[in-house]
Amino acid sequence: MARTAPPAVPPPPGPPARGSLSLHRAYLRSPLGLLRLGQLALGAAFWVTVAAHKYEGAAHFALFAAVLVWLLTLALFGLSLLGRWELVPWLGSRWLLTNLVHDLALGVGLYAAATGIMGYKAGQKSYCNLPGYSQHCLYSAYLSASVCGGIAACLYLFSGLYCLSRRCRDQRDII
Repeated sequence: MARTAPPAVPPPPGPPARGSLSLHRAYLRSPLGLLRLGQLALGAAFWVTVAAHKYEGAAHFALFAAVLVWLLTLALFGLSLLGRWELVPWLGSRWLLTNLVHDLALGVGLYAAATGIMGYKAGQKSYCNLPGYSQHCLYSAYLSASVCGGIAACLYLFSGLYCLSRRCRDQRDII
């Protein structure tokens, strides 16, 4: 019995090809992109300063808040830089609003709280800033974290106001 060749069936279609990954340079040069870089740098300085020193009590919340906001900012920056915000379900179609809520609610709110906590703790440790004090002093660490947090909160406020102004002008894109 002779074997017959199977009928020629075309292969099933593959997944749709996505465009190549490339940097969205216009975002990087925009005010929002530059503000995000500053937020990431100051946020990292805040939580690295707190984490590198002994901390207790409410500083745990300050560290948690700073790391949470920093990671979310890193995600927003990465998706915006690659132009892939459409991949985020439900939020991708509302990317400007997502950035606005992140900046004003999370960024300003949590960094202001963390700055207040670290400023209060710096005030509690101000006695060890005296000349001749020989024990390990956390005053400068808490104070520098407080300053970085305050500046970061201001940067989040500026980026939130930038997104709000774009939204009020009926623009739907972040650039």
